[in-house]
Amino acid sequence: MCCAGEDLEPPELTDFRGGSGPLLEAEEEGGRGIVGLGGRWEGQRCRRWAFGRTGAAAFTRKGTRGRDGSGARGHAMLLARPPGRRFAAAALRGGRWQLSHRLRATAAAAAAGGGGARGVFDAVPAPDDRMRCSALLRERAAGGDHYGCTSLLRWMLAWGLRPDRLALAAAVKSSSALPNGRGSAALGRCLHGLAVRVGYADGTAVAKAVMDMYGRIGSLTDARMVFDEMSCSDAVCRNILITASSRAGLYNDVFHLFRAMLASGVDESMPTAVTVAVVLPVCAKLRVLRAGRSIHGYVIKTGLEFDTLSGNALVSMYAKCGGSRAMDDAHLAFSTISCKDVVSWNSIIAGYSENGLFEEALALFGQMISEECLPNYSTLANVLPFCSLVEYGRHYGKEIHGFVVRHGLEMDISVSNALMAHYSKVCEMRAVESIFRSSKVGDIVTWNTVIAGYVMNRYPSRALELFQGLLFTGMAPDSVSLVSLLTACAQVGNLRVGIRVHGYIFRHPELLQETSLMNALVSFYSQCDRFDAAFRSFITIQNKDSVSWNAILSACANSEHHIEQFFRLLGEMWHDVTQWDSVTILNIIRMSTFCGIKMVRESHGYSLRVGYTGDSSVANAILDVYAKCGYLHDAETFFRSLAGRNIVTDNTMISCYLKNNCVEDAEMTFNQMAEKDLTTWNLMSRLYAQNNLCDQAFCLFHQLQSEGLNPDTISITNILLACIHLSSVQLVKQCHGYMLRASLEDIHLEGALLDAYSKCGNITNAYNLFQVSPHKDLVIFTAMIGAYAMHGMAEKAVELFSKMLTLDIKPDHVVLTALLSACSHAGLVDDGIKIFKSIREIYGAEPTEEHCACMVDLLARAGRLQDAYSFALDMPPHVVNANAWGSLLGACKVHGEVKIGQLAADRLFSMEAEDIGNYVIMSNIFAADDKWESVEHVRKLMKSKDMKKPAGCSWIEVEKARHLFVASDVQHQDRFSIYDVLESLYQQIRGTQGGAEHLVVTYEL
Repeated sequence: MCCAGEDLEPPELTDFRGGSGPLLEAEEEGGRGIVGLGGRWEGQRCRRWAFGRTGAAAFTRKGTRGRDGSGARGHAMLLARPPGRRFAAAALRGGRWQLSHRLRATAAAAAAGGGGARGVFDAVPAPDDRMRCSALLRERAAGGDHYGCTSLLRWMLAWGLRPDRLALAAAVKSSSALPNGRGSAALGRCLHGLAVRVGYADGTAVAKAVMDMYGRIGSLTDARMVFDEMSCSDAVCRNILITASSRAGLYNDVFHLFRAMLASGVDESMPTAVTVAVVLPVCAKLRVLRAGRSIHGYVIKTGLEFDTLSGNALVSMYAKCGGSRAMDDAHLAFSTISCKDVVSWNSIIAGYSENGLFEEALALFGQMISEECLPNYSTLANVLPFCSLVEYGRHYGKEIHGFVVRHGLEMDISVSNALMAHYSKVCEMRAVESIFRSSKVGDIVTWNTVIAGYVMNRYPSRALELFQGLLFTGMAPDSVSLVSLLTACAQVGNLRVGIRVHGYIFRHPELLQETSLMNALVSFYSQCDRFDAAFRSFITIQNKDSVSWNAILSACANSEHHIEQFFRLLGEMWHDVTQWDSVTILNIIRMSTFCGIKMVRESHGYSLRVGYTGDSSVANAILDVYAKCGYLHDAETFFRSLAGRNIVTDNTMISCYLKNNCVEDAEMTFNQMAEKDLTTWNLMSRLYAQNNLCDQAFCLFHQLQSEGLNPDTISITNILLACIHLSSVQLVKQCHGYMLRASLEDIHLEGALLDAYSKCGNITNAYNLFQVSPHKDLVIFTAMIGAYAMHGMAEKAVELFSKMLTLDIKPDHVVLTALLSACSHAGLVDDGIKIFKSIREIYGAEPTEEHCACMVDLLARAGRLQDAYSFALDMPPHVVNANAWGSLLGACKVHGEVKIGQLAADRLFSMEAEDIGNYVIMSNIFAADDKWESVEHVRKLMKSKDMKKPAGCSWIEVEKARHLFVASDVQHQDRFSIYDVLESLYQQIRGTQGGAEHLVVTYEL
């Protein structure tokens, strides 16, 4: 039988008699080939196919004689030619090649004259090769070499060797285990057909393998047909069918088949431990605890509760159903298992962790180790994630790390990834870096874990460096990598890299399908104040979820300019996802701060109606927005109305008092709290430091340590603020030493420390800290530029700003304010004007109140009072605050400008009617111009408002001792010596003044 287009080449396998390589070269020629010859050979057809193109000889079944009449030699030479080899292949595939002495002699004779016949002779299978090939086929299937197994089966069939039943069953299993493209449904169906043709279909082993194959490829109808055709269906067959139904999601069929097994009444068909292990996960997935308990009853009656497999399934089922009672049942089932393996321990530990019982899970992990059951990766994957959630999680994580090192598990990539994820959560990035560097081989998950860790701990610069390293390895970043990269770009303000990531996403259309990645892109543009780009990215999201809508709503809530668009999108979200979640409510509350107290109260009312005030995050947001709007009484009323107040709610209320500087109310709430955490202590410490109550702040810092709490980065930041108020370099150095000893690593804490050194007068230490900082981002640059500005080193500030721009770090309003302040103090008017113009022209932002105040101060200090006044009038009223008018008023005093000073004072008197400093400056301006009637008028105005000038205060630190001086102080122990020195200085000043032009006229009030 001739067929066109068939490939006759057998697979390249090892020759069973010692040779290797292709067993026979039977390639196509001219697009034609032969797959086999059946029945009686037809000499004429064979003659035309084999030798028609050469005309060398005629071939018959009885013999061959060449034109040269050489008999056997001519026979062998013909076989050695390519057409002869192809004919031999066809004959062998047809199973018609008989190993006669004549053929062997022919092949042996051919070896003397040509090389092709010897290959034919060696390739002929021996009579016992069927058993050997079947055994090898089963061995390959058992060893997981599924492709080798199916290839060997093809070779056997090509040479006419029929596999035995067990070998064919193994081949069927291998066909379903092959990856896509090699193991397909078609191959499995072909093997089923082969089993039917050779009479193996009724065999139990082959039938079970065929059922399992159909179940794995999702053809439940065929699997059920094979099951129905079986003469005897035992528990194994039913288990295969139940497993296939569970895999396909046909859970009703699973329970129906299980009930059928129970109703059969035949011992061979009753449910086994495997059946229980298949059905119980279905109960857990459907959360049908009642059905699970019924199966548990069957397990107890049949004595399967001591079996490890069924016991593990029971533990997992109870744990996933959740609840305290279910966990009690899970622990009972766990304790009943006679021989616990690592799966048993993993199931119970995972159950406790999933139900939030982390302490119990850690206790079981310790018990597991004490019973000498070696944990595997699944154990560590269950334990490490919640180590950061318990009180001594950092300690537990280090113990687990030590266990991993002692047992040589650190080389496992999965284990090292889990350890790095844990250390990232507890802010120990040095440990993460150490594990990452010691990993010889890392996959994309390893890179994603360490990059995400640095992003989580706000080290975006290092995250960007690692992403560059990922690209150098040749691995392609996935959606998880790009999400971390976009978050890092948002943190550092690197708009250029973020735009390049956006371009990469569009060049790879499959990434556009990743909703989480597109959500991160929207958030990135939102945090970079690029609302238009965020909105365009939002539109391109094909499958919008609630996170997508909340991301664009959050972008709108960042500015009061998008109020109308916010509420339009809110309506569209209602029609798209049908329900708002707590994050949506938080966005509404945020936006309500721009809409006034009425909108705040409406948001509050809606939260009450939908029942979201029970959510601590929503309740805290309502408290916070009332405090921001200045309605502290409403915040207190809502706080007292909360039934389920917890420590988070109390902390939020203290935060509200912090925003309004209500020290006594905060102290009252603090003292009434039954439970305090580190956040509580940090809030009170910040309140004291912010209100210049430095002694109370330090006392609280020592008190929290006596309570057994370890200060974190926020605690040290608050104490640094108190050190700044005291101008104590020694205290700043002590804080620096504590940071080093406690290994506190935080980019914001480094910035606060740098700022503290500069404000306490030690610019050298500030610069050294900047130089050694491994992660120079916007925070560090802002602190150093501010330090240069404070010390009048404007040129260095501008130079450092230029360096920052070369690193693709986008400046924010804080660093621009510091830069303008530096130009103001140094008199760099042109540079300051250029920087101010760049805010709108280059960075696309609107000037803030601080920027306008710096510009007014810049022009006023340079003596350009009229320009400063005109600038203040030209800017929108909402961005020209009291600081700007105060700077202009102070400059008018220096330059003796009464008219503009009076105009600035009028603005200030309406903005800050209770600020006595403005009245004092205006009074001194009038006094310097000899306008005593105006001085008297200001004095009467102050008296009518009952204003009193606070006493001047100064201090100095000598040999770690702080000395405080207050004007008119009669209580100081060295007051007589102090006043003697002051009198002596006053006399020296009067003696050095050479004329009236040096006199500075002031009027003491």
